[in-house]
Amino acid sequence: MSRVVVVGGGIGGLAASALLASAGHTVTLLEKSTDLGGKSRRVRVGGQQIDTGPSLVTFPAAWHELRRRLGHGDAAGEAAASGSSSSAVGELDLVRMPEVGRYYYQGETVTLPVPPGHPWYPAWRRFSDEHAPLADDVTKLLLTDPLDRAALPGIRRLLGVYGSRLTTRAYLDGLDWMPDGLREILAIHTLNAGVSPSRTAALYASMPAIMAETGVWVPRGGVYEVVEALATLADAAGVAIRTGQTVTRIERGRVRTADAVYENDLVVSALDAELLGSLVGPRLPLLSLLPRPHRTLSCSAIAVYGVLREDLPVGIAAHSVVLPTKPAALHRSLEAADEPADTMAFVNLYRAGGVHPNERSTVGILLTSPSDGAEYTIEHPFVRREIERISTAMGLLAPLTDYLDEHVVLDPRYYGSFGEPHGALYGTARPAWLSGPLHVPSYVDPFRPWLWRVGASVHPGGGLPAVLGGAMIAVSRMLKKFPA
Repeated sequence: MSRVVVVGGGIGGLAASALLASAGHTVTLLEKSTDLGGKSRRVRVGGQQIDTGPSLVTFPAAWHELRRRLGHGDAAGEAAASGSSSSAVGELDLVRMPEVGRYYYQGETVTLPVPPGHPWYPAWRRFSDEHAPLADDVTKLLLTDPLDRAALPGIRRLLGVYGSRLTTRAYLDGLDWMPDGLREILAIHTLNAGVSPSRTAALYASMPAIMAETGVWVPRGGVYEVVEALATLADAAGVAIRTGQTVTRIERGRVRTADAVYENDLVVSALDAELLGSLVGPRLPLLSLLPRPHRTLSCSAIAVYGVLREDLPVGIAAHSVVLPTKPAALHRSLEAADEPADTMAFVNLYRAGGVHPNERSTVGILLTSPSDGAEYTIEHPFVRREIERISTAMGLLAPLTDYLDEHVVLDPRYYGSFGEPHGALYGTARPAWLSGPLHVPSYVDPFRPWLWRVGASVHPGGGLPAVLGGAMIAVSRMLKKFPA
């Protein structure tokens, strides 16, 4: 049995701590905030609860597999055959949304899946027929160590579809039969990983079709229910959770906080890579003398969460996506950390009495922004201009903010306060061939074999399933080297 300290109580840190404790290790989880969840938080606005961070759950098999590994239910999400009451620990009531989302692009409005009768339907049907059957392969890759031979059949099938076009941009541009508008709607999903289509593997092109086939979900009560379920699973496994603990130094055998020292045999970091680097210091003293190379950062966000004074029209979808006028220009601006002419925006509407337990309807307006570490309000010219643009695109008679009674704004400065200093949601942007489990930094520091990593900056993109799958892969590798 080893003593393990997990630093960071986000999705990855909670999942890793539960898995390690379940395997027999003595685990302490340290979280700076008084709340768990990392970028996934819950705020109260106007007496209503609103979840920040991820707004949907995709690939629910990842959640069911995590619970199975922890001894609660099976991989299909069903109760354990024994009928033990422990099988209900960490259970989520997942509600399937009627569509992936409603998309607005250059005057065109369409849902995914594209409905019959829409001019893009034949192209969507052709695309979906080829990519939706990859769902099981992608799910397996999310949960399987890429070094495991079990991953090879799925990788072969994926490569058989993509051929030599190995980035999202190259693959989609090679489909000369696809309407340009639909191509851009499929490509814009790579911003879920914080980067442009030229920086992501072709696998991301398949995601919209797979999500349309397997569903997008919201836990009853909101996505923060995932955090609360993870905390319950970690507690049930025996994890000692310590919130309000600001880590000041991580070194071999010791993790120091402002008022305590936690001795350990292994450390698992769920922090942003830049933040972790500031806590462990350079590998070699001479490295601190070298100039820092230029880093391209993943995007940040400006999020306006508010309570509606009056409900939005019945025809407004639960999840809307408004694309920029020129997606390529947006990608260039984000990589240069410049304010774009216009951006990609999500509008998440939660009506009273629906999935969320609120008496009044709430809305989240999420604007993709450069990682500039800046502070924004709803009166900032960029925010006002974008809210007016997306409100017009959605057919509203007034800007969305005019419908709000009370609101709160989260911006790059907010995200930078507990992650990458500029607010980059996934840290440094990497080339496409370093996507997913091949990402740098890797699960384990080659110069510090006692230091392991999980979380969104290590396994970016794909939202909750990628972070959960990354934690499972990392812990599986750890347990091979350090069995309890």
